[in-house]
Order: sequence, then structure tokens, then C-alpha cells
Amino acid sequence: MKTLERKLLRDLWQMKSQAFSIALVVAAGIGAFIALLSTYDSLQWSRHSYYEEARFAQVFADIKSAPKAVERQIAELAGVAALETSIVEDVTLDIAGVNEPVIGRMIGMTSNGPARLNRLTLRRGRFLERDKRNEALVSEGFAKAHRLGPGDHVVALLNGKREELEIVGIVLSPEYIFASRGGDLPDDKGFGVFWMDRERLASAFNMEGAFNHAALSLAPGASEAAVIDALDRLLEPYGNLNTHGRNDQTSHRILNQEINQQKTMATIFPTIFLGVAAFLLNVVLSRQVATQRDQIAALKALGYADFDIAAHYLKLVLVIVLCGILLGVAVGAWMGYEMTDLYTTFFHFPRLIYRIQPWIILLASGISLAAALGAAYGAVRRIVALAPAEAMRPPAPTSYRRMLLEKLGLAHLLSPQARMVIRTLERRPLRTLLTSFGIACAIAIIVAGTFWGDAMDYLMEVQFNAAERGDVTVVFTVPLARSALYEISRLPGVLRSEEMRSVPVRLRAGHRTYRTVLSGYPSEAELRQLLDTQLRSVPLPSDGVLLSRRLAQRLGVKLGDRIMLESLEATRSKREAVVSALVNDMIGLAAYMDIAALNRLMGEGDSISGVAVRLDPAQASAFYARIKQMPQVATVTIKDEMLRSFRETNRRFLIFFTSIVTVFAAAIAVGVVYNSARISLAERAWELASLRVLGFTRQEVSTLLLGELAFEIALAIPLGLWLGYLLSHLIVAQMPMETVDIPVIITSATYAYAALAILISGVASALIVRHRIDHLDLVAVLKTRE
Repeated sequence: MKTLERKLLRDLWQMKSQAFSIALVVAAGIGAFIALLSTYDSLQWSRHSYYEEARFAQVFADIKSAPKAVERQIAELAGVAALETSIVEDVTLDIAGVNEPVIGRMIGMTSNGPARLNRLTLRRGRFLERDKRNEALVSEGFAKAHRLGPGDHVVALLNGKREELEIVGIVLSPEYIFASRGGDLPDDKGFGVFWMDRERLASAFNMEGAFNHAALSLAPGASEAAVIDALDRLLEPYGNLNTHGRNDQTSHRILNQEINQQKTMATIFPTIFLGVAAFLLNVVLSRQVATQRDQIAALKALGYADFDIAAHYLKLVLVIVLCGILLGVAVGAWMGYEMTDLYTTFFHFPRLIYRIQPWIILLASGISLAAALGAAYGAVRRIVALAPAEAMRPPAPTSYRRMLLEKLGLAHLLSPQARMVIRTLERRPLRTLLTSFGIACAIAIIVAGTFWGDAMDYLMEVQFNAAERGDVTVVFTVPLARSALYEISRLPGVLRSEEMRSVPVRLRAGHRTYRTVLSGYPSEAELRQLLDTQLRSVPLPSDGVLLSRRLAQRLGVKLGDRIMLESLEATRSKREAVVSALVNDMIGLAAYMDIAALNRLMGEGDSISGVAVRLDPAQASAFYARIKQMPQVATVTIKDEMLRSFRETNRRFLIFFTSIVTVFAAAIAVGVVYNSARISLAERAWELASLRVLGFTRQEVSTLLLGELAFEIALAIPLGLWLGYLLSHLIVAQMPMETVDIPVIITSATYAYAALAILISGVASALIVRHRIDHLDLVAVLKTRE
């Protein structure tokens, strides 16, 4: 083994703790880069593979009822490659052991082999058999939530008639990867999808020889917009409720939104992690190499070529960085798999496809290597450029000048140790600022990674407590007379009930259109409050329409503008309305009117389509038992159940993500703080040992070094919290979330958590350095300059 190779091994052993902390910084940057990018790539690939395998449709149409003869006309439209029609109805379910009513979406299917589009994937049991009309398949998420399996039975209220269905299979559908009745919250417990014999479902809802849902795939090169326009015109006489492309299909839209959100996270967070890691490598390694100035000079004096010396230090850095890369790849792969697996809580894929593309590893490794080798090369090049005799001398001390407090005549207020600390910091302000900036970056990462819990809590509080104050929403199968409100209000446990009317509409402003639901409430409503950005109640005018702020932006309208309202119900009525106010809905893009004005628009009397209820919790079971028996009730949405399901599924993801971000940021903080302190110790060992010989105690000597460290952390904390706030805004601004308005709410607890995590990292590093100071070999250190 050559001399320099032995020195390399000896150096690595002597600086093993520093090497480990530098490797941690590299591993944190690479781990975050690989985990987030591979999760994004895996989700995209899983979706693409599943869509291809299940032949997921590209255009969808919901209609009131169309005869089967129309199928041929749809199939003959230019650009249509394949067509699948079905009957879809939402019903109330009665499941043994479950008090609350549960919503079931019943889909009629034939047993004539696999469907042409939106094919089901069988997970357990078997498919439906011909002539067994009481069999049903159920979506896997709902089956797991209620522990249902083949052989179990559920009771469905089919058009007012109780029907018992036997579950024969558990399936997945590309249409319901994200199971939701139309909202943005997952609800596997309160919403299930069932597939049953089409003829039986048709006979229950008087839909024999008809269909109310169509799914289409497009021929290569076909225009989606042209097909939708043609389909709209064709289905209009049959009560066309909604024709849309894949981008507006609920499950795909939410999945797409989540993948785009992951893309933003995978772009911003890894860039920050890797950028911070590269910056710190540059700072730490250049200082680390500079501490070996005398050894480099000795090697030159002994005749070693500059190239050999540079190669030696580059190898040293290479070994450390490679260790960090290996650790980062392993941690990143594990994290990426776990994060992708967590998404299966929300999204139901037949199989989890996790992969790491080689370019992700190569790019992350290349950036780290370039930063580390560049830093080391720069430091070595500066030293080898010196003549050996000059390089063997310690660097010239910086010029002495009075510190600011001394100029102000306040120096006597400080102890000698404090004056030494401040003087050192003033001599090297750039080094102090760079170290503090590195620590501040770690704090910013923690804040930006952990504020999501605050934001979601605030969003839930505003949307589901301040705005939607009811406990239960009852929706009828068809609009009913207002007398239905009094029938609901007489049920046990009802403290207050308010009517509502919802109509699917197309809003048109110039060339811009948007399909949504126009909701009508009484002007004196208490259970549904419309709020502005200051959370003040916005009154419903007797005429005019209120739009959510983001919907107005999408339509390009402002207060006082006129928009066209086109009903998508059977009447197809149209009317212009003035935008009379904007409201701050945090979920969904909706429009609102006074219920009387909405009924005038529809040309109806006092009809209502649902009732919001405030319920006495003590009598909830009695209320649910009665509501299950009401044939005109289509669905019952229980707010607490929906929120509990959402929080349970989100909690795992938030805890995992927050923990990982904190660990990575702490690793960066430890890498910065510990290396900064160790390098300062190496640079000032002679000075500290001299002070010990002059009579300073270990504590007083430690105070000189750790005081600098404390100042740098104290400077970094407010800066890091501010950077974290800016970073959080940047991330939210970059997220293309159309239907959810994520607020940048950061509580003092989150700020305190970030600061505490860094303080603990700093204290741990300080204790290690203090141990080193306590065990300084005074004789060896003082002989160094002789």
C-alpha cells in the first residue's frame, strides 16, 4: 500500500465522526430526491398501466334516461372507437351492525363476458353469474372498511324497495380508483360501489331498455372536444346531465390532482434538499481541507507532486460522498416505496408498481459529487499553489480591530469570554452568515414540510364547521314539495332542519363555461353559511348568483358581471344572472342562489331536493333507523363520519411525511452544526489549549467555541422560520389544485416544533464537541507550531 493510501485510511479513521455527518448531509439530499421523484414516477406509471389494462374510457356522459337504440347512434359518431353503457343509481344501504345509513352506487352490468371499457379487476370471489339476479360485486375499499367478503349480504333501498344482495366478489374499477361520490374527500366507509345484474337494476328503477351512463373511448387522432359536442347534441333530448372528458371524471381528476401535487413536491423539496446539501458540502469540505494546510505543505516539501496531493484529497472526499450516496439511495428507495404504498390508502390500484429510474439516482449522485469534488478541489488548489515553506506556517491572523461594542463604549458590560466570542464572529462575518444560512435552510425545510397538518385542520374547520354547520345532509331521489322538510323535521333527534335545492348547471361567461352545481338555500339559513375571505357571513340576495372566488376567476368574471345559467335538468331552462357576491369556499367550485330564485329559474314551485339537519347526538341512532325506512331518501351524508374517515386516512401520510422531513432536516442541521464546531475546534485548538494553560477552566474554554455556535443557531432560527413561511407559500402557489384552496396556515406550534428540532440537533452536536474540548491533549496541541 502506498504512503498516501495509508494516509487516506488514517485520515478517514481520525475524522470518522465528521465524515459520517457529512455523509448524512449527502444522504439526506439524495434520499429526499430519490424518494419524492420515484414516488411521483411510480404513481404515474401505476396509473398509466392500470388505465391501459382496464381500458379506461376517455369520455363520459350522464343522462336522465336514453333508450338503448341511441347506443348505435353514439357508436357511429365520428371519433368514437368503443362504447359501454350502463345504469347508475345512488341508493341508501343498510349494513348489519352499522347504525348510520351508507351510500351505495349501484351499477348495472351484464354477465356476457368482460366489458369493452372500464373493465373490473377481480380481487376475491367471482364475477356475477347469469340468471342469479341477487348477486353483487363490491369495491375493495368499501369491502375492507366494512369487513365484507364473498358470502356476506347487504340490504339496498332500490327506488324505495328494500332488496337483499349477496356479495360474490371484491373488485377494483378504474372509474373508482379514488372512491368519492363527487367530492374531494375519500370516503371508503360511507360510500361503496356495487355492480349488480343490469336487468334487475333496470326493473327496480323503471329503466328497462334504457341507460343513463355512457363511457366512450376515442379513435386515434379524434378530437375529444368534437366528440363531446356531438354527444351533447345527441343526448340533449334525453336529459343530458353532464358530458365530460377524462380530465373531469371525479376519480381521475382527484388522482391527477394528487399526482400533480406530488410532482410539485418532487420538484421543490428535492431541489432544496440537494441544493442545501451541495451548498453545505462546499462550505464544510473546503474548510475541512483547509485545516490540513500544514500536512499538504509537508507532502509538497517531501516531493509529492501537486497532482498526487490533489488526487489524495479528492479520493478522501469521494469516499465520504460515495458512502452518503449509498446510504441516500437505500433510504430514498425505502421511503419512496413506503410513500407509494401510503397512497394505496386513498387510491385503489390492482397492484403497486414502485420503480426507481436510473436517471434519478445518476442525477442526484452527479450533483452531490460535483459539489463535493468542486469544493475540495478549490480548497486544495489554493493551498498547493503556496510554496511549502509558506504553507507550513499557520495562516496570517486577520487584522485586529475594535469590535462595535468597544467603539460604543459598552464592552465593559460583557465578560472577557463574551468579548472573545463577538470579536471572532465579527472577524469572519461571511463564515458566520453561511453557517447560519445553512441551519436556517434546515429549519425552513421542517416548517414547509410540517405545515400541512395546520393547513388541513384550518380548511376542515372553516369548511365543515364555520360554513357547513349541519350534522347530516339528506338528499331525495327526486325534487319534492316543501312539505318533505316538515316530515324530516319531525324525525327523532332533529334539532333544526333547513331545505336546500341543488341543480346541475352549466355556467357560461363569454367563451368560458364550467359545469357545477347551483345550490339554493333560504336567505335566513343557519346550517349553511356563505363566508368571505374574512370568514364573515355573506347574505343571500333575493336575486342574483353568488360564486366561489376561484370559480369567478375561472370564468373571468367579477362583481356586477352577468353570466348565463343553463340548467342540465330536464327543463334545460336558461337565464342570465348578475354576480352579486363572491364567497370563499375552500373545497369545490360552486354557485349559490336564494332557493326561491332558483325555483323560479327552474319554473318550479317550492320544491326541495334535500334537507340539512342539526342532530341531537343522543338520538342519532333512532334518526338513522327512521331515515333508512324512507323510500324517497336517496342518500344520507353524515359529516362526522366523513371527516373521521378523512382524518384517519390522512393522519398516517402526514405523520410519515412530517417525520421523514424532520429527520432529513435534522441530519442537515447536525451536519452543519457539528462540522462547523469541529472545524472551528481544529482551527483554534492551539488558541484554546493556550487559554487552558493560562488558567482558563474547561467550561470557560468551551464557552468560547460553543458561544459562537449558539450565536449562529440563534441567528438562524428567526431567519429559518421566515424562510419556511416563504417556502410554504411557494409550494402552495406551485400546486395546481383546482378544487381545493389550501391555505398557508402555520401555527406557533409548528414554528416551535421546527425551532426545537434544530435546537436539539445543536445541543447534541455541542455536547459532542464539548467532550472533544474536555479531552484536548494540551501538550500535543501546543507542540504543533514548534
